[in-house]
Amino acid sequence: MKLNKFCPACIGALLLSVTACKKGSDDFLDKSELMPVTVTGFNGSSENLLVKVGGFDFAASLAPNNSFNQKNIYTFNTNEDKVKLTVNEETTGKLVLEQELKKADGAAKVNFLYMDGRISAMLEKPAVAADKISLIYMFQPTVTNYTEPVDIVAGKYFVTPQVFEELARASNVKPYEFCAPLTFSTFSTARQDYNGTMTSVLFSVRVYKAGTNIPYIDGTSYTWNALNSTAPKPAASAASSKLYIFSEAPAGNIMRFGNRLEL
Repeated sequence: MKLNKFCPACIGALLLSVTACKKGSDDFLDKSELMPVTVTGFNGSSENLLVKVGGFDFAASLAPNNSFNQKNIYTFNTNEDKVKLTVNEETTGKLVLEQELKKADGAAKVNFLYMDGRISAMLEKPAVAADKISLIYMFQPTVTNYTEPVDIVAGKYFVTPQVFEELARASNVKPYEFCAPLTFSTFSTARQDYNGTMTSVLFSVRVYKAGTNIPYIDGTSYTWNALNSTAPKPAASAASSKLYIFSEAPAGNIMRFGNRLEL
């Protein structure tokens, strides 16, 4: 068994060699199979993370507060049909992730987010599309400890008439989990006419109680401010694809939000 440093050219050459070997040959590659292993995601902890496959270390640890995309190759012996991948904190030894990889499944891809001692799947952002904004959110209610699902709603706020126009909604999003992508057209935030009145326009992303248009903080000691109580967001007029992890950061009794991660 052996974990080799990833090299695309080497993989191609080795696979060609395996194909060329005749059945029954004593060649080493005829008695083993190669499995590319890719580990992607984000390490949001303060710890280096060590990745092992079958007891063999990946070439480098996963650095704290960084995205990662590491690739290696595991070589199966003839009597192996599966192998265990583990991820541990380097300093504490704490087990972060354990996953069985099966030879029959071919190339393996393991994707995860590790933050605040929690592990979850790390979604991939959609490709940037012309004149479109795509947003993925994870909401962390670290102050109120709100536990119910929420709706995350992107829209335009017309300041003078105090009207919020919904553009896209992610429904029933559980705290500490990513929502499905919100996708909508770019728009101008220049002053414009709204039913005969010139008004400023803001891009706002609101957090509602699931299935309603009621701010999730309703019934708490916090208040919702139409101008400032918004999740992080990109520019409204430019095409983009963003992933945000945001948490509560109230100012006095006004609920505001802080951006923990933007990709």
